[in-house]
Amino acid sequence: MSGGRVRVVVAAAAAIAAGAALQGCGLGDGGADVVNGKALFVGEGQCAACHTLARADAQGVVGPNLDEAWQQAEKDGLGRSTYEGIVHQQILHPSRAAQVDPATGEPYPQPMPANLVTGQDAKDVAAYVAQAAASPGEDGGRLAQVGPQQSKEVAKADNGTLSIPADPSGALAYQFGAAEAPAGQLTIDSQNDASIPHNIALEGDGVDEVGPEVQGGGVSEIEVDLQPGEYTFYCSVPGHRAGGMEGTLTVE
Repeated sequence: MSGGRVRVVVAAAAAIAAGAALQGCGLGDGGADVVNGKALFVGEGQCAACHTLARADAQGVVGPNLDEAWQQAEKDGLGRSTYEGIVHQQILHPSRAAQVDPATGEPYPQPMPANLVTGQDAKDVAAYVAQAAASPGEDGGRLAQVGPQQSKEVAKADNGTLSIPADPSGALAYQFGAAEAPAGQLTIDSQNDASIPHNIALEGDGVDEVGPEVQGGGVSEIEVDLQPGEYTFYCSVPGHRAGGMEGTLTVE
């Protein structure tokens, strides 16, 4: 395997991941808990916000694509257990060197932060990614139940303000999957207590407003003048909307 390809595989793995798993009991071949691994990947571990991993419905674009990383590793003769080990080490010791997207030749916006997950959690995330990367089909069993779960409750405007907070765990979800408001002037705000950035944006019927990205308790806010109809609120951070961070606003 060439040195260049090794660097691509390691850089693309510089996120999270790995290991074949037994979905029924949630344990990987090495005893890792892949259910916990997936929960961390899509939630407080913040992995899904930056990386693409189809089985986790992750569409992040600011870090390496983990499905493509495995495909390259497989071409280079690596097994999934080896890939798992590489990724686990990258979780524990992220590369501080600039990482380059092999498809575009452009550097990724930022290096992977250290200590996103540690100890057994790091092994669990690595095991899940190694199992899931570029695997056909969808997660089954207990794994199928893991992922952002937007509330079925409807957010309702009050005195001209509509609040749609982000999931405080960092998952790609709002606390409401739908909202209602009367026609006219409306302030829409979204508090984000997580350390991963989110915002609030709205589109539909000629409206296209995007609020600032915030984190750590910040509030993203937009001002709109709405006619009756249906609109879509969403997070405009790359990959977040595709990962499920959107909902429907009904205006009457």
